[in-house]
Amino acid sequence: MAKVKTSFFCQNCGAQSPKWLGKCPACGQWNTYVEEIIQKEETGKGSWKPSGGGSKKTASPKKITDVNYEEQPRWITGDPELDRVLGGGIVPGSLVLIGGEPGIGKSTLMLQIALTLSGKTVLYVSGEESESQIKMRADRMSAKNPDCYVLSETNTQQIFQQVEILKPDFLVIDSIQTLSSQYVESAAGSVSQVRECTAELMKFAKETGTPVFLIGHITKDGSIAGPKVLEHMVDTVLQFEGDRHLTYRILRTSKNRFGSTHELGIYEMRAEGLRSVANPSEILLTQREEVLNGVAIGAMMEGNRPLLIEIQSLVSPATYGTPQRSSTGHDAKRLNMLLAVLEKRGGMRLGNQDVFLNVAGGLRVDDPGLDLAVCASLISSYEDTPVSEQICFAGEVGLGGEIRAVSRIENRIAEAEKLGFKKIVVSKYAVKGLDLKKFQIEVLPVSKLEEVYSRIF
Repeated sequence: MAKVKTSFFCQNCGAQSPKWLGKCPACGQWNTYVEEIIQKEETGKGSWKPSGGGSKKTASPKKITDVNYEEQPRWITGDPELDRVLGGGIVPGSLVLIGGEPGIGKSTLMLQIALTLSGKTVLYVSGEESESQIKMRADRMSAKNPDCYVLSETNTQQIFQQVEILKPDFLVIDSIQTLSSQYVESAAGSVSQVRECTAELMKFAKETGTPVFLIGHITKDGSIAGPKVLEHMVDTVLQFEGDRHLTYRILRTSKNRFGSTHELGIYEMRAEGLRSVANPSEILLTQREEVLNGVAIGAMMEGNRPLLIEIQSLVSPATYGTPQRSSTGHDAKRLNMLLAVLEKRGGMRLGNQDVFLNVAGGLRVDDPGLDLAVCASLISSYEDTPVSEQICFAGEVGLGGEIRAVSRIENRIAEAEKLGFKKIVVSKYAVKGLDLKKFQIEVLPVSKLEEVYSRIF
């Protein structure tokens, strides 16, 4: 009987050690090493074999100029939000990992894409649901694909046997933590199993040119569960975010070998599935019956997409001694910096005031172009004077109280004009060389916070 081989793996970063360690030398975490049974594959026995058999030609180095390259067109899924986030569609042979909290809609999104890809043979493999449960969800959706096949299986060798028979054009795995390979004897979801199963699927995707989507669980701190090497192996990492108690979901890219990582997709969760939101600015602006103080509209950029979002603030005297500084959806350190600028350069006494800032719609923003809208919102709440609902802002605020230029100012102005705003306040350095006559909206160039105060309030 062969001796059982074991090794110790860090459950946080995937580092391997022949003995147990209290502290991981790679990531510095304590008590993360767990013993797992490992068993190496026999030579020549790959878990995925091409149709031609197990033999494979030995690779040899080539000059980069001698490499043959044929550009393959991307697959348009019919979902404009996913196509935008991926960089223009699905790349053949790519391995995509999508993560998110439980109940956020990862499985719904992937099943919806599988049903939307008409004309393509799709295999949806689920290790968490039975085939009848998947059919129940599919019946609620409007899209129908007669070439969509479902399989409830967790063993990778069984999955690849069905793949050999079906030869799908598109493969979805829900989820990677439920799969197990017979070449590794540890439990499903362990570092060894996740790494081995991902390696097998990556080999299959690259050798056959079949796009593979993996659904992954996340940990308490919001990162993809399993070893960090999992994110290094895949081509694209998508994050599906949002409050599951609200209707809107946000799809972001944290890694993309075939496109930008700054794009953003917004969905609305409905009973019949996820609906793409073509104009997110309309849902991010609250429909108010009366003008309120402490509210200002800012024009921001997410990738190539301009968004107008509502900044809400509340400034009131501190009643419990130490003033509170609370920020939701906005960087708290940047808020403190803007408060210091308003106190030093604007003469506002904020040292004894509680300040609460909120980005409406549940978005998390980091665009410095929203600084001017944040300052306008804080001034409005402090002075108890509302900002006109026909005005929006786009500008970065420096430590000297100067208004700095931001990128893509034309896109921001055009978006504000499209949504019916009458005026937009921008930095005067951003409009140099810009033809303002082509815009119907009135552009107000300013250089300092004092000018904003005098012209708006």
